[in-house]
Amino acid sequence: MPHFMNKKLILLLVGMIFLVALISFSLRDRQNASLPEQFIKDTVGFAQSIVAKPANYITGIFNNINSLLNTYEENKRLKMRLEDFAVLQAEVNTLQSENESLKELVDKESSLKDFDPLKATVIARNPDQWEEKIILDKGSSQGVKLNMAVMSSQGLIGKISLVTPFTSEVELLNTNNPNYRVSAIVQGEKKDVFGLIEGYDVERNELILKRIDSSFEVNVGELVVSSGLGGIFPKGILIGEITEVTTDDFGLTKMAYVKPAADFSMLEDVIIAKRNATIIDGSDGESTNKDLTNKSNSESADEGEE
Repeated sequence: MPHFMNKKLILLLVGMIFLVALISFSLRDRQNASLPEQFIKDTVGFAQSIVAKPANYITGIFNNINSLLNTYEENKRLKMRLEDFAVLQAEVNTLQSENESLKELVDKESSLKDFDPLKATVIARNPDQWEEKIILDKGSSQGVKLNMAVMSSQGLIGKISLVTPFTSEVELLNTNNPNYRVSAIVQGEKKDVFGLIEGYDVERNELILKRIDSSFEVNVGELVVSSGLGGIFPKGILIGEITEVTTDDFGLTKMAYVKPAADFSMLEDVIIAKRNATIIDGSDGESTNKDLTNKSNSESADEGEE
């Protein structure tokens, strides 16, 4: 029995000595690994590569999915911000347009001599294509009356044709009403020439200026403004620009086509010219063609009796 115990003790000591030697051998500074170490390291590395590649692939898939989800959420946030920016930009453009329009209207007021300018807004448009009309948000309660001139920041657009307490209707210059006339002046280089705006050419989208004295020279590009005759339209309000000059059917007078200065399809803010003086019904009023200067004998007799 003691002999067996001695063998075990000797084996334990030899094992400890071998283990210490092996540890010291592995811990010393070496540049080359032993064959057992190489075999163990290569085996472990190969096993790690087999496990690592699928793991890295799966991890990459989850990372890509996570990145896509983050990109999607960020894209949604950016789209919302772009939509907000678009709305804000539209509001800014609208405010700038309104500001410029109001500035032009303020400048236009300074040219309305003998008139009390009243700002108004277009709230509707008459669907009747025969007589082009718009509806304004000002009526008789604000002092609006029949035949008052209406203009935009670009130029003359028409006159009041119907009034209610809180709204008014404007018959535009591009109406097909044959009785609609506006006394106008062609601002020539040498001399101003009078004429009448009578009618509208739908195909050309231009006004027709008639009754121009054939002895006067009228050229393309000259401006046409209101003459102020008749007491309806203020003098000097821009109507448009001459694009073509011709003669009428009989060759006694000239006729011209006038491109309107105002865009009748894009009207928002306008000015109603409230006349302080007495309005005279003439060629650019209700087109009655009555003699406004001479009264009939019966009227004179009646006045004499009074």
